[in-house]
Amino acid sequence: MDLTSYAEWAVRLANDPAPPPELRGLRDELVAVFDAAGDERAVAGLLNALLVRYPVRPQLSDHDGRRWHLHLAEDPAATAVMGLAAVVAELGVERLGRCREPRCGRAFLDTSSNRSRRYCSARCASRANVAAFRARRKDDS
Repeated sequence: MDLTSYAEWAVRLANDPAPPPELRGLRDELVAVFDAAGDERAVAGLLNALLVRYPVRPQLSDHDGRRWHLHLAEDPAATAVMGLAAVVAELGVERLGRCREPRCGRAFLDTSSNRSRRYCSARCASRANVAAFRARRKDDS
């Protein structure tokens, strides 16, 4: 069962400036998880507390003519927390990140093979690279 898509939902929720009212508290808690990304014990503690508050109920499903497979219950909070916890358990806490573009700071999951992602999007990476290029040119003149 690949839980990365559930973890991506957690990232989208952490980056949502106006989530549905019932998810605002969870959004703030997910932001705290990403803010603690450099500290494994802190991330584990935060995620463990969220897993207690948002228990997951897996269900068997055979939708769309597919064979029986597991789905997490329809609770969006529980699925987001479980997905993020699974990614941390499987890939490590260093896969959680904050965009390094100074004006951004959005959360992201680094699913690259060499663990090198530093920006939330190609747009932010381009913006940071252009700014660095212009700064170098300014220093040369």
